[in-house]
Amino acid sequence: MYDTILVPTDGSDGGAAAVAHAVDLAAVHGATVHALYVVDVRMSPISANMDHDDVVELVDESGDRPTAAVLDRAEQAGVEAVEVIRLGVPHRVIREYADDEGVDLVVMGTHGRTGVEHALVGSVTERVVRTLDVPVLTVHPGSA
Repeated sequence: MYDTILVPTDGSDGGAAAVAHAVDLAAVHGATVHALYVVDVRMSPISANMDHDDVVELVDESGDRPTAAVLDRAEQAGVEAVEVIRLGVPHRVIREYADDEGVDLVVMGTHGRTGVEHALVGSVTERVVRTLDVPVLTVHPGSA
C-alpha cells in the first residue's frame, strides 16, 4: 500500500511522534522513509539564492541535524531511509517534494497550538493537509 513515506521534520516533539509512526508504518509495508527538513527562507538569514551545500553546512554547524532522529530510528528498525534538506517555504517544498518523488503517505507532527497562537503562527501541517493530493497522517506530540 505504501512504498514511499515522507516525514517532514523540524526536530520538535510533534516531529518525534510522527517519526515513530512513519518508521513503524514503513516497517510493516516495506516502504522507504524520506526524512525532509526544510530551511524556511522566510525565518532565517538564509536566502533561496544560497548554494545548497553551504546551507547544509550551516545546518550541520548549528548542532544536531533535524533529520538525524528519523535516520537513527529507521536504521534501528531496518527500514530504508533517505535524507533530504531543502530551502524554501516549508508547505510548498513539502508539496513539491511529495509530487516529484511519488510519495504515497505524508506523516507530520502537530504542535498542538490552539486559539490565538494558532491563528498568529499558522500551521505548516494544516497547509499540507489542505494542499496535498496524497494521504497525510497527523500525529500529536504525545502519541508516540
